Amino acid sequence: MSSEKPILYTYFRSSCAFRVRTCLNWKGIDCEYCFVNLLKGEQKEEKYVEVNPYKVVPALKIDGIVLTQSVAIMEYLEETRPEKPLLPKDPHKRALVRSLVQAIAGDIQPVQNLKVLLHIESLGGDKNGWAKHAINVGFEGVEKQLSKSSGKFCVGDEVTLADVCLLPQVFNANRFGIDLSKFPLIQRIANDLSKLEAFKKAHPHNQPDCPSEEKK
Repeated sequence: MSSEKPILYTYFRSSCAFRVRTCLNWKGIDCEYCFVNLLKGEQKEEKYVEVNPYKVVPALKIDGIVLTQSVAIMEYLEETRPEKPLLPKDPHKRALVRSLVQAIAGDIQPVQNLKVLLHIESLGGDKNGWAKHAINVGFEGVEKQLSKSSGKFCVGDEVTLADVCLLPQVFNANRFGIDLSKFPLIQRIANDLSKLEAFKKAHPHNQPDCPSEEKK
């Protein structure tokens, strides 16, 4: 593996970047940040498209390669740096973790991300109403799964990739004014996760590119 310091291309409010920041923190991987302002369209600039042709964040330069897509990045880190694991050894629990990861990263977040919301707005639609609907519907399923899988955290009592995905989605839910009291397990687990240093350090409001007005 390369001895060069990893570089994370990130944007403070991106929930996908939030996941990867948390994973890096959890595993104690020191890296440099390269900020990509999504609202200014910097993800579409040629110099960034050369890094990430999908025109999204995050991207991670590590071990002499460039990785894109948050779940793929986290699984690479899990496989190459197994210390402080984020996937259980038990196959059933591992499948439960991956199910929750897919529900959040594959079903909920993509349909309420910035690219989709801007397109809805361009068509004259209610982007905030759509985001609320998407998150509420998705969280109904997550809450039911947590009723069967959760302990202190999403799957049992250890932090997993499911938790790494959950807290950023709860951040999004709060941004859009979702009533989390309808989802007591999600709310309780998110509150516990928010007290952990790896998650606190990764929080959007603790990022150098977060505008001061966003922190209020």
